Amino acid sequence: MIKRWLSLFLKGMAMGAADVVPGVSGGTVAFITGIYEELLESIAKVNVANLKLLFSQGPKAFWQAINGNFFLVLIAGIASSFVLFSSLILHVIAVYPLLVWGFFFGLVIASAIYLFKTLTTHNWKTLLALVLGVMVAYLTTLHVNLALSPTPINFFVGGAIAICAMILPGISGSYLLLLMGLYLPVLTAIKSFDISLVGLFLLGAGLGILLFSRVLNWLLHRFHEITLATLVGFLIGSLNVIWPWKEVISWRESSSGAMKPLIQENILPMQYTQITGNDPQILGVAVACLVGLSLIFVLEKTLSRKE
Repeated sequence: MIKRWLSLFLKGMAMGAADVVPGVSGGTVAFITGIYEELLESIAKVNVANLKLLFSQGPKAFWQAINGNFFLVLIAGIASSFVLFSSLILHVIAVYPLLVWGFFFGLVIASAIYLFKTLTTHNWKTLLALVLGVMVAYLTTLHVNLALSPTPINFFVGGAIAICAMILPGISGSYLLLLMGLYLPVLTAIKSFDISLVGLFLLGAGLGILLFSRVLNWLLHRFHEITLATLVGFLIGSLNVIWPWKEVISWRESSSGAMKPLIQENILPMQYTQITGNDPQILGVAVACLVGLSLIFVLEKTLSRKE
């Protein structure tokens, strides 16, 4: 039992680390590490029926009904990762961006291959679902700026949309906030301790994850193969975001006043040298990509031996 909780804690840390990385979803890590369906099922258990247990049978019955230990350990891992590694990960991305994105590129490719192999049905329905998943994920990465004004209702809506994206493999919630024009307003509200706006954002996030997780959970139970194929498509479509070589088209000012890339366009390694004047580090990126690929296949072999 201790090994199970330790494993879950480490998976939570990996999810937290992924959420720190722009363009990478914690849902992707949950999918890769095999806890995605349990996560959705556990969230779905937070419902009115189980809340009644809290008053009729006490906290222990309620805790067991909602898989409380799973939540506690996973959230502890996510929180620990934010505290311990957020600065380190952002520093590594700032210093070695090409190598880091090369690693994630290999990681996602291997994850998509691994998850595709878990499909037991290969027909036109699963193929269509996979293609649609690729298209949806890819289109969300295009430079579409919804430019919502930072009103209270939009904070609520933004929280609901962002949290839904965060539990979808391949789609980053922070990236969608950026597209909606709410990324900086949300950060500013948090920094300035604007309790009303932050509260509305969290309320939207809470409602969004409770509703959306139920939809996903229902889809996985009723249309498991089609839903899984769609999620694999999301992973493949997200490769557009984590392609290592990019040209910055426009910039944004962060809450600290620093200039950060807003819109970027994928380019070839040779174009990267011509545009930026920097070394494309093709060999280093290739090695990092292979490390990412190998990591998933080693994990697959390890899990299969345990089974």
